[in-house]
Amino acid sequence: MAVTTIRMLIRFAISGLVFLIFLIHTSGLWESRLLTTLENITYDSRVLLTLPGTVDPRVVIVDLDEKSLAAEGQWPWPRDKLARLVTQLFDTYRIRVLGFDMVFSEPDRASGVELLDKLAAGELADLPGFALRVPDLRERLDNDKTFAEALRGRRVVMGYVFAAQRAEGEAGAKGLLPPPLFDKSVASRYAVNFIHSAVAYTGNLPVLQSAAPYGGFFDLPASTLDADGIVRDVPLMQMYEGVVYPSLALEVARAALGYPEVRLEFDPPDVRAPLNLERVRVGPLFAPVDMDVSVRVPYRGRLRSFPYIPATDVLRGRADAPSLSGAIVFLGTTAAGLMDLRATPVGQGYAGVEIHANVVSGLLDGSIKQRAPYYSGMEVLLLLTLGLVLAGLFPRVSPLGAFGVAAGLIASVTGLAFLLWSSANLVMPMGVPIVYILAVFLAQLLYGYFIESRRARDISRRFGEYVPPAIVEEMAANPGMVSMEGQTRDMTVLFSDVRSFTSISEQFEAKELAELMNQFLTRLTQVIHKHRGTVDKYMGDAIMAFWGAPLPDSQHALHALQAGLELHQALHTLDEPFAKRGWPKLQIGVGFSSGPMRVGNMGSEFRRAYTVMGDPVNLASRLESLTKEYGAMTICSEYSRNAVPSEWAFRELDRVRVKGKDQPVAIYEPVGLKEALDPGLRQDLARHRGALKVYRAQQWDQAEAEFFSLSRGGHPHPVYGLFLERIAQYRKNPPGKNWDGAYTFTEK
Repeated sequence: MAVTTIRMLIRFAISGLVFLIFLIHTSGLWESRLLTTLENITYDSRVLLTLPGTVDPRVVIVDLDEKSLAAEGQWPWPRDKLARLVTQLFDTYRIRVLGFDMVFSEPDRASGVELLDKLAAGELADLPGFALRVPDLRERLDNDKTFAEALRGRRVVMGYVFAAQRAEGEAGAKGLLPPPLFDKSVASRYAVNFIHSAVAYTGNLPVLQSAAPYGGFFDLPASTLDADGIVRDVPLMQMYEGVVYPSLALEVARAALGYPEVRLEFDPPDVRAPLNLERVRVGPLFAPVDMDVSVRVPYRGRLRSFPYIPATDVLRGRADAPSLSGAIVFLGTTAAGLMDLRATPVGQGYAGVEIHANVVSGLLDGSIKQRAPYYSGMEVLLLLTLGLVLAGLFPRVSPLGAFGVAAGLIASVTGLAFLLWSSANLVMPMGVPIVYILAVFLAQLLYGYFIESRRARDISRRFGEYVPPAIVEEMAANPGMVSMEGQTRDMTVLFSDVRSFTSISEQFEAKELAELMNQFLTRLTQVIHKHRGTVDKYMGDAIMAFWGAPLPDSQHALHALQAGLELHQALHTLDEPFAKRGWPKLQIGVGFSSGPMRVGNMGSEFRRAYTVMGDPVNLASRLESLTKEYGAMTICSEYSRNAVPSEWAFRELDRVRVKGKDQPVAIYEPVGLKEALDPGLRQDLARHRGALKVYRAQQWDQAEAEFFSLSRGGHPHPVYGLFLERIAQYRKNPPGKNWDGAYTFTEK
């Protein structure tokens, strides 16, 4: 258990080291460009695989395309033409809202006002009455004012841009900003210092912005772009000089709803901190946001997922009226040289105006995905869980099984990520966990191959010929449990020897004898391996085997007993093939004993072997020799008999004192499972125990009568005749009053 625990701790340490590396990335202490890129790739895959793929008719883009420029002239158009465009959209086509994805920071140079002023100050200065008409002419020629009048009183949202930095000597403010979304007092109450901050802006002419007091920025701060330059999220707000301004998309959506209040919602609501920011609410609608008040762009599809109508068709009254009626309209451009191209998950050359359209559409649908403020915590928890699962499972499975585990976890993470994406609009970490699974899998695989597999191969090399394949696999799976060092264990050792082998061997040539022994030893070894035994050595016709090492075996005595009984049955399976070749039938004697013995790699500096030593080994060898003396096929010591479950029946053969031992030991012959015994045999075993009792009490007449009766019964045994002979001897030479009932053997 301790070795397994150490092995598991090593596996957990490997997963922990990989986890630590990924934790450094997730915590932001050090960002891995590779992991960030892979996470972005998996995000893009979710976008692409779950695109609605339908055109949203609620949001329309009036396009300054090549067709419009060819028909109406190059850009910029005179502002009076833009005034006609606005009038057409609202009065003729009845649109709901118009948002400008452009900024008008300079006066209209095509209006003729500059020329009028030049003439009034020069050539026409002396013309009678001309000076009096200049104000009226200026009024009529001022296209900016005409444009402003077209904007006034309509749901128009002007566009402008913020800048996060300003060049030295450059003006920080140009044009006029619309009223802020939150003033300083509200901004302070919301603790919105985490919103993207600008230091400069380019706004619209005051005359235009004043006519349409609502506006929104359409720039994308560099801080919102990912390292690969792809637009995945956009800010809904930016801060300038302590107050907060809305984006073009947010203000257009707000205008479409009738300019409801905008609120930041936190969870819990009484802790207004970036990590607790959950959503931006616009009237009845809300958008889940990141801690920097950015939203993930809910792309509907590739470019042109919204109706595009050429601006010239609107000006000339040729546009499809139903398409524009009640629509939210953005005025943008796709003309070459004017188009604001962006790289997005759904395409590289994506029109910037359509990004704003997607945000409005997603806000109306409630389909904006949330990368929650607790995203990093979710990622850490996910990585930790995966690491624990992998470390716990990998040591228990094969390399192919480990691959299956890794593949299953990757599939689970992928499935969960897509499920949360589709059902809860939640962006779950996906790329980093997948790479983490692969990294842990690779680290565990390399450790298993170079460390544990090397041990396993060494174990297989050392024990493969002597230990059953099943045990070799267990040893290879738990190499730390195997020690070649000498140690004392409670074990069982078995000896098997062919009877009369010397006379048998004289009948064969060396080659044929080797073939016979190969078949004989192979068959008996199969039985030993079947019962989890380890073959110690072959000694000519004899086999020495043991149980309880290299792996511990709490049932070593039982397994040795089962093997000892089956060895005789297995030997009979060779009778027929041996007879066909003219070979004799073989008989064996089996002896085994249990007890503490020394096991390990023993020998000399020239040769070592994994073997056992100790009194139980010597006793088992003597017991095998005694099988001929007692007419038994298998004999075990009292130590083995006591270690075997009680459902097994034994015949006590004798109490003996073998050569080299002073203490007597009871020896037994295994008979079988008690429930399977013949009732007559069960009765004879009981009578035999009684006969031994009176025999050891030196009641020779009663013992003789009982053994004689047993020898003439239905289950005779050679041991009965042996005791009758001994009784006759003891009558002539009594063993004495202090006799312990043991028979002493003076030969091995």
